[in-house]
Amino acid sequence: MADRRRPNFVMLCLVVVIAAAAVFGGRWYVYVAYASDPFDEVGISLNTMMPGPIREIGCGMLKSRFEGKTLPPFGCGLNGQW
Repeated sequence: MADRRRPNFVMLCLVVVIAAAAVFGGRWYVYVAYASDPFDEVGISLNTMMPGPIREIGCGMLKSRFEGKTLPPFGCGLNGQW
């Protein structure tokens, strides 16, 4: 009987991990692609937690929309420059 429950537990864990990745990844994408303000606290936090290559993509998207209009958000600039 314990063998029958174990695959269900593994499947549940897999579903939770995939759902969390979809929620956080989706929120990150909405921030970098559609934010009207680059200083959204949740978006900045998610962007700084992303792995380097993904963070660079996000910063590039933000830069293309906000460069010259405002300072870069935390994690996307160096010494206040894009």
